[in-house]
Amino acid sequence: MKSRLASLACLLAFTVNGQTLEQQILVMDRQFFDAFNQCDIQTMANLFSPDLEFYHDQVSIADYAQSMQNTRALCERNLQLNRQLVEGSTRIFPIAQQGAIQHGKHQFCHPEQGKMDCGTFEFIHIWRIEDGKWTLSRVISFAH
Repeated sequence: MKSRLASLACLLAFTVNGQTLEQQILVMDRQFFDAFNQCDIQTMANLFSPDLEFYHDQVSIADYAQSMQNTRALCERNLQLNRQLVEGSTRIFPIAQQGAIQHGKHQFCHPEQGKMDCGTFEFIHIWRIEDGKWTLSRVISFAH
């Protein structure tokens, strides 16, 4: 019971402009992946933390510079890649006075030979808040 009260207190501490922690993280998720889907490199660059660590079970580990380079290269291939959050799959956990952990599933699709080729994968995102600004500091992409 005590840990539930502590979690509730932490969640309430992140209420900003009437938005709960969960609402804030889902807004940030949408902002980041709207930018991803549109290949808006500058918005993605601003939403990634400068100390980003990106872990991918099939590719390896990348830092901020490598992740931006990989993103630019992906956009240049013009795959029309589109990411959608799997509805109802997201769970958000507070990190006391630091940010949040987002765990869920997302689906990536792109046209391939006249039909949509899609895959559903799991992710963990660590969102950090500093001076009222959320950034994505850790990405773990797995179950590919």
